[in-house]
Order: sequence, then structure tokens, then C-alpha cells
Amino acid sequence: MNMSDKKKEHPKVKSSLHARNRHRQRYDFKALTESSPDLAAFVKPNNYGDESIDFFNPEAVKALNKALLKHHYGVDHWDIPESYLCPPIPGRADYLHHIADLLAQSNGGNLLIGEHIKCLDVGVGANCIYPIIGNVEYGWRFVGSDIDPVAIKSARKIVEANPLISEEIELRLQSNPRFIFEGVLKPGEQVDLAICNPPFHSSKAEAQAGTVRKLRNLKHKKDVKPVLNFGGNNNELWCEGGEQKFVKDMIFESRRFSNSCFWFSSLISKEANLKSVYKTLKKVGAISVKTIPMGQGNKVSRIVAWTFLTPAQQKEWKTRRWNKKPME
Repeated sequence: MNMSDKKKEHPKVKSSLHARNRHRQRYDFKALTESSPDLAAFVKPNNYGDESIDFFNPEAVKALNKALLKHHYGVDHWDIPESYLCPPIPGRADYLHHIADLLAQSNGGNLLIGEHIKCLDVGVGANCIYPIIGNVEYGWRFVGSDIDPVAIKSARKIVEANPLISEEIELRLQSNPRFIFEGVLKPGEQVDLAICNPPFHSSKAEAQAGTVRKLRNLKHKKDVKPVLNFGGNNNELWCEGGEQKFVKDMIFESRRFSNSCFWFSSLISKEANLKSVYKTLKKVGAISVKTIPMGQGNKVSRIVAWTFLTPAQQKEWKTRRWNKKPME
């Protein structure tokens, strides 16, 4: 196959991403480097002859994220501490667009836009990506929680450095890692959504093994070092019991906050964990459970969302919280 044949086969549109996702088209590196000149040092032709970056280079990925956030979301100042997670923005945006659709389904099909909608991001991380995108795209207010003081400090620095979002995002440290909502949500406080991208692995060794497998598949090499191109530390990538235990704990605790949130949700990366998640949701008596498929390239994931509100309680919630403002 010659280079021209390869280029013809290269997809121009990431059709698996949500229709409202700004990143469905291939990255426009010309526009991105105009917005963020520092990115230019990492841009070079790929195997298709198109401009790209080395996605195995953490510094290149970080420069790309800075450019994407500045060009598409108006965030001029963004950075993260060394070794912290530098997430792929298209996938993060997809979660928010899909969860916005779920909220709309509870509102007669109308998207809810504006600061009267409040979202809790469980495990906001040092990057603060979900609150940034959610606020810019939908005008929602956010509370971001994390057990890591360094992550909270970094996220707060990002928020305070950008006037566009500085009044819309609040960061709260979870001082007791045994809890998720307790100690974060204030007495009587209500949020319309709770989102979570839980730690995927159960240990550092498992995380590194997964990275090695990925690199071997992509680079077709036997000897590769377990370097995480998107970074990430123990709070972000692994925890005791991994994704399955984290989400089960989240579900059990959410029952005690059944009147504090309309839709709880979590990303579920491992399909094998769904059976346990559904069983736990049934055990705690969730009124409604939704599974939302998400596709990002070759990766297939999904959001599982649940609510404890009865139809009557949902109607009261909508009247009291959502019908105060114009809806789009």
C-alpha cells in the first residue's frame, strides 16, 4: 500500500463520538498551533502524511491538551503537576454530552443549559477537565472533589487563572478517602448530576502491565518500558479493588444521598464489571438505571447512571429546580 492509499483510508471524522462533540473532526493542527505556538515543536507528519504529534510523548500530549483547551474552550491557562493524568479531551467531552442527553430525557427532550444546573465531579483530578468542558458547553456549575490535596490545589489554580470559569467551579477536598459523597456534599445541598471516571486498575503493577500491552500492540515491539503517555498516579489510575470495587462503594453510598442528586453516574470501562454493577444497583433499590454506550476509536466504554427518585419526586425536582430558568 503506498502513501496515497493510506491517506485515503485515514478517517476524517471520528463518527463514534457524540454529534455535539467538538472533536469529531481530525485535529486542525494549523489552527491549534496558531492558538498555541508552543505546540508547533511537537507537530510533524504521521504515516498518512498528515500533521500530527507523537502520542507516546507525554510533553506532546500535554501541549496538545493546552492547545485544545485554549482553541475550543477559551481556557488560556492550564497546566498539571508532573506525573499527573493528562486526559484525552475528546473522550472526556463525550461523557458530558451523553450525560447532558440523559438529563434532557428527564426534561421532555430539552437540553438543560445554565448555571441553575449543578454537577458533582467525583475525582476531579489535577486537570479539572470535566468541569471546564461542562461549564463552557452547557453553562453548568460544578463541584469537583478529590482525595488528593495536590490535585485540588492544581485544579483550583487552573480555575482561578481563567476568569471565564473562576466563579463557576468549586473545588472540595475529600479528607476521608473511605467516603465519596460524605464530607463533600453539604447538608441539604442538591446536585442535578454526579459524574465519575473511577480508577481503572487495582494496583500499580496492573496499570503498568496494561500500558505495556497497549504499547506492544501499537508499536509491535517486545521490549517496551511502561511509560504512561497520559500520566497518572495511584489516586487516578488504580485503587484497592479497582473500578469494580470503587463503583460498588459509590453505589452503596449514593443510597444515603438519594435525595441529594437526580442522576448519579459513573464511567464503566470494563464490560465484565457490568454484572456486578447491575446487581449492586438492584440491591440498593435504584428506581431507574440507564446504560449509555460510548465509542472512542477502537475503545468501547459506557456510562451507567441511576436515580433513586420516584416519578413524583422527579416531577417535584424539575418544577423546583429546572423550571425557574429558560431552557434550550
